[in-house]
Amino acid sequence: MALTTSTNNNQALLDAQLELWHTTFAYMKSMALKSALDLGIADAIHSHGGNATLPQIGSRATPTLHPSKIPCLRRLMRVLTATGIFSAAHHDDAGGTELVYGLTPASQLLVGGSSSLTPFMSLVLHGIFVSPFFGLGTWFQQEHSDPSLFEMTHGQTAWDLNDHNPAFGQLFNQGMVCDSSFIMDIVVKECGDVFRGLSSIVDVAGGLGGAAMAISTAFPHVQCSVLDLPHVAANAPASTSVKYIAGDMFENIPPADAVFLKWVLHDWGDADCIKILKNCKKAIPPRDEGGKVIILDMVVGGQSSNIKHKETQVLFDLFIMFVNGVERDEQEWKKIIFEAGFSDYKIIPILGVRSIIEVYP
Repeated sequence: MALTTSTNNNQALLDAQLELWHTTFAYMKSMALKSALDLGIADAIHSHGGNATLPQIGSRATPTLHPSKIPCLRRLMRVLTATGIFSAAHHDDAGGTELVYGLTPASQLLVGGSSSLTPFMSLVLHGIFVSPFFGLGTWFQQEHSDPSLFEMTHGQTAWDLNDHNPAFGQLFNQGMVCDSSFIMDIVVKECGDVFRGLSSIVDVAGGLGGAAMAISTAFPHVQCSVLDLPHVAANAPASTSVKYIAGDMFENIPPADAVFLKWVLHDWGDADCIKILKNCKKAIPPRDEGGKVIILDMVVGGQSSNIKHKETQVLFDLFIMFVNGVERDEQEWKKIIFEAGFSDYKIIPILGVRSIIEVYP
């Protein structure tokens, strides 16, 4: 009996150590993925018809890998297959077996092209975004949330850096356009009803208009506008059906049947969100005339029982804290919606970790 108890205690200790190690080394999954993006491994495999050996990956990687690094590439690919980014299977070849690596649904989204998520993943994994979290413990010791974690690290806000660092600005814009292209294709197919019956919509802080163009293409009868700061609107693409308006959402939002807020409110604290939502309410007609605000954002916890959904949401909530942003649960959404003067809302949780929230005046 004593031996069994001792064995159980030791196993419990080992299990606890495993839990700590598993969490401690989780960042290696992110760094392995970043390396795959930097080397263009998904494209290298795709160029071989969707299956490739290590030497084939090395020869097609961008830049080409030195042959001496092939054994190290094997170790990188072992992590990327263990985490489900790529697949691996033995291939009989003459005198023995060789591992052949293939694309999974996840890595197919990293293959170059208009539907690739590589620009967004590269943005999130960039050192500019990753480095602030090395100071997270120090930031927690400060009395106030200002400066933000990002500003504490880089000496300026993310928005200032985006405006004054052309290389980062380009990376940021490409990441946002990439995300808009991906999610809006699904939005118009799965949530198209939220746009039906509208004659006009304004995409607030819509950047270069990726989301608005997707709505305009799917619903040509809807007059789509984008409101963003003057320097953003000045760089808007020409010859589109979307109208670009220079302005500030904290001051005024142009009138429309509906206001669209894609991944905007999670960047701001409650007081700022309430101010934005109040301006949205002024811009739209009453509910019985079809007025509403359409929010695309996370609802933490939501209605999904998927553990990976919930874990991703809380991880993203911690991530967005680096700009003093917040991902909200339903009660937190309800609070700012009602404090802004709206009468009701409806959550449509069919976009993975994100949802559509219809808000009614």
